Amino acid sequence: MKINGTPYRTIWLAKDGDCVEIIDQTKLPHEFVTITLRSLNDAALAIGDMWVRGAPLIGATAAYGMALATLADASDAALKTAYDTLHATRPTAINLKWALDEMMAVLSPLPVAQRRAAAYSRAAAICDEDSAANAALGEHGAKIIAEIHRKTGKTVNILTHCNAGWLATVDWGTAIAPIYKAFDAGIPVHVWVDETRPRNQGASLTARELNWHGVPHTVIADNTGGHLMQHGMVDLCIVGTDRTTRNGDVCNKIGTYLKALAAKDNNVPFYVGLPSPTIDWNVADGVKEIPIEQRSAREQSHIFGKDESGKVVEVQVTPDGSACINYGFDVTPARLVTGLITERGVCEASPAGLKALFPERA
Repeated sequence: MKINGTPYRTIWLAKDGDCVEIIDQTKLPHEFVTITLRSLNDAALAIGDMWVRGAPLIGATAAYGMALATLADASDAALKTAYDTLHATRPTAINLKWALDEMMAVLSPLPVAQRRAAAYSRAAAICDEDSAANAALGEHGAKIIAEIHRKTGKTVNILTHCNAGWLATVDWGTAIAPIYKAFDAGIPVHVWVDETRPRNQGASLTARELNWHGVPHTVIADNTGGHLMQHGMVDLCIVGTDRTTRNGDVCNKIGTYLKALAAKDNNVPFYVGLPSPTIDWNVADGVKEIPIEQRSAREQSHIFGKDESGKVVEVQVTPDGSACINYGFDVTPARLVTGLITERGVCEASPAGLKALFPERA
């Protein structure tokens, strides 16, 4: 992604070769601020407080968190502490555990003196692999958009929920990668961007990056999508996922399930973009088995925005004394998913579909 002509990833190694730099996504869309992570605790805070978010980027940040931990202590006990600290930050996104397991698999067999260099090498590789996977799934997904355009000859209207773009990954994005690839290939697209309450990742993050890239888009209230589908204003839905089961259920930002129901009722294709580390091969039933994160009620009762003077302020939107509950995710059953877009191609949301693309997991 380019910002004012400068290419950025969402996470990168600082010039000193030790620290790690990230974009503070809590400041977007109004401010572009970068933060330097210097320790394990910095990385854990960045994930827990959502300076970084999105399943692939959480995994990449956790990998670098393990590397940062080796600066202070690379012993077996220290690695376990780092693993446990990072693993406890966010319970739903499986990429977090995947990345931590990848790091431990590399580091544990090595002598302590070799672990620091190996940790930074593997973390960098995880970032490169994520970027490549998302670029590939973008190409596969763009073919779906191109085919709709070929049939209709019109602008393809795509609805997405939350942020599954460049800001949710190391680069390119998951659900938004096909849109970028199609747009860059000259296919006319327009994106309906759900605001995605309560943190407004659609309005603040997806809209921000589409704006940077020049992709036509319109921000809508979360409950507008069904109306648009009823009136033929949505050609397909593409969303991301924080965890996908081996049966094809997808766990994504709260509200995704309702979009899938509306899409099913109106015969609108509903696709999910995901790199393979987002697949949890140990879970079959998403509704019963995936832990759903509950976040602070304050995220729901308060909101950030820019006032007319240009100052970013936080205001309360609920009455004093009203309770709030803030589930971060919901699960969309595989029966509502038209297809899964991965770096290896597109498959049906089913055990057979996933095994056909990933036979080594069969």
